[in-house]
Amino acid sequence: MTTLGELAKLIRSKNAGPFNLTFDIMFGEEETYRRVIGSGAITKETFGRIYNIPEEKILLVHHDAARAIKISIPRPFFSADLGDSDCYGGQQFGPLVDMEIPEP
Repeated sequence: MTTLGELAKLIRSKNAGPFNLTFDIMFGEEETYRRVIGSGAITKETFGRIYNIPEEKILLVHHDAARAIKISIPRPFFSADLGDSDCYGGQQFGPLVDMEIPEP
């Protein structure tokens, strides 16, 4: 199997304000973008499992023109809160890099 990190051109996370995180997964080729979407590996359900978030709190959007998948979730701690270990949200994408994408 191939990992998302091998297929995506860019995987990143960042703050979307102090209360939310946003993830961007971008692809260089249309075929790769379609393969990942078609695999069903990136869904609200899988994201909820990885980040321990209820599905109804997850916003997942496919941006076909940009060959990108965007996901937004509530932060587990507000940005800069005492329990927050990633003030800018820039390290939260880590679990996505090794996500396995089934072969077509």
